[in-house]
Amino acid sequence: MSAGQQLVAEQSISPDSGEHWAVEGSWRVADGITRIPLPLPLDGLKAINVYVLEADDGLTVVDGGWAIPVAREQFARSLKLIGATFADIRRFLVTHVHRDHFTMAAVLGHEYGAEVIMGIEEKPALELLRDASAHVGPFQAELRAAGATELAEQWSRFDEDLRHDPSHWAEPDTWIQGDGTWKVGERTIDAVHTPGHTPGHYVYAVRAEGILFSGDHVLPSITPSIGYTVSPVDQPLGQFMTSLAKIRDLPDMRILPAHGPVAPSTHDRADELLAFHESRLALCLTSLRNRGLTTSLTVARDLKWTRHECAFDSLDVFNQGMAAMETKAHLEELVARDLAAVTDLAGRREFEAMD
Repeated sequence: MSAGQQLVAEQSISPDSGEHWAVEGSWRVADGITRIPLPLPLDGLKAINVYVLEADDGLTVVDGGWAIPVAREQFARSLKLIGATFADIRRFLVTHVHRDHFTMAAVLGHEYGAEVIMGIEEKPALELLRDASAHVGPFQAELRAAGATELAEQWSRFDEDLRHDPSHWAEPDTWIQGDGTWKVGERTIDAVHTPGHTPGHYVYAVRAEGILFSGDHVLPSITPSIGYTVSPVDQPLGQFMTSLAKIRDLPDMRILPAHGPVAPSTHDRADELLAFHESRLALCLTSLRNRGLTTSLTVARDLKWTRHECAFDSLDVFNQGMAAMETKAHLEELVARDLAAVTDLAGRREFEAMD
């Protein structure tokens, strides 16, 4: 094992379990709070953490997992380890609409009468995902705008997968709008709107215990995707960076992320993520200066990807599409900063440096 591989392995160990963060189990992260990893299919992320908060009236769960049989079975086994079942769940606090966070909550909420709560800015995404009459996938237009026409065609099968079961995309019982406060037993939880990864992303802070359920907004060892939203929004990277600054203005807290191990400092990680995106913006601007008028796809090919600094062409089709959309978000942020200009050519957006 190389030194780099050794470091990545060490960074994957979660302090609550002493194991790789994705190992099955029920891991106590605080008094009355348990982390339960659930598997993801064909996904480099390996797993999603859901968090179970115990109170006198039953359980509150932050996020729900992906509604697939293997995850449901593991969820049931893990709850049994703390003496609970699905029938004990009273509510799901969902951080955002992506299927690995929302769909199990939607299914179990319907079956067991648990309240499902999510940010109202995710409503357009749910409406589109439930629209059986839609013939064009939600990401194809974005990929074409990025100059990735061939990828858009290949991605059509992923769009169909998103719609495979409308029951997985049922509306939540309660929509959150703006920042708010919830009581969960004796705990006070602040719901903090953090758009960027998706328009309606929320994190949940327990300030008295110094804990942040950070969803995909603040991840300890990877950067969340930007631009991968079912209903495209203007300036997703700008929104994300503004939301990171919002986290920075809160007290420093322990990170309880959706993906990865429990980590010690929201402030440190927010600073790292902001610095990372400033660096990517600089690399994108250099590419524009070298190439002149060009597409997001071309700039994405000039960049390295993942923690392993992979070439674009080494990525699979799905991750190439994600990279093209994320690069487009960076280029649009350069336009917002008056460092680049954009030209719309029949739905394809081309960018050039201003200086």
